[in-house]
Amino acid sequence: MSPVFGHGRLRLYLLKLLQESPRHGYEVIRLLQDRFLGVYSPSPGTIYPRLARLEEEGLVTHEVVAGKKVFTLTEAGRAELEARMDELAELEQEISDSVRDIAREVKEDVRDTVRSLREELTQMARDVRQSAKQEEHSAKDEFRRAKREQREAWREQKAEWQRHKHEWKHETERWQREWKRIWATGFTGPGSSAGDDRLGQLLAEFAEEVRGDAAGRQVTEETLAAAQDALYDAARRIRDALR
Repeated sequence: MSPVFGHGRLRLYLLKLLQESPRHGYEVIRLLQDRFLGVYSPSPGTIYPRLARLEEEGLVTHEVVAGKKVFTLTEAGRAELEARMDELAELEQEISDSVRDIAREVKEDVRDTVRSLREELTQMARDVRQSAKQEEHSAKDEFRRAKREQREAWREQKAEWQRHKHEWKHETERWQREWKRIWATGFTGPGSSAGDDRLGQLLAEFAEEVRGDAAGRQVTEETLAAAQDALYDAARRIRDALR
């Protein structure tokens, strides 16, 4: 409870409020909240027992209106209030001073809160801008780094491909020469006939043509198996023709 209402002064002020107009308990609570700018808000457990005690003392009476107890000051209540007018005037002056102090404190609190909020929002905006700049710089650096790494990877892949291409070409040419020599010399030599020489040349040209065709295609297990069957069949037919 507010110090203003120490030593039975809340009881006196309740008589003052009921002198102004008959009221029910909730109205009394709302009036006290409004007059103290919401800082002092008595609970029903504070107000209703005091109104009941005032009624027991014969200072107030009540009637039920629309399901609510409406309290009215009695003649005895008016008499007590009249006898305590000096004390009531002092109390009202204290309440006025208290409300003025409360209003000043609330105003200062609001001003401090607004100033603090403005500073926090300013700092927040500054932090957001700084974070955005840092993220932008970081993203740019990451993009440049990734681009450099990609170019380097492309250069390495290109160099590797060129190297393999050169090796493959060199190896192909070597094997073409070797196959041509093997097939040609396999049927020539001392005692060989012109027919043998011609057959060796034909077989060498056949082998070179097949290798050339195979170099431009993808060789799989299936194509190898088919080529092997074809070669076996060709070898059998050649042997039959030479008998």
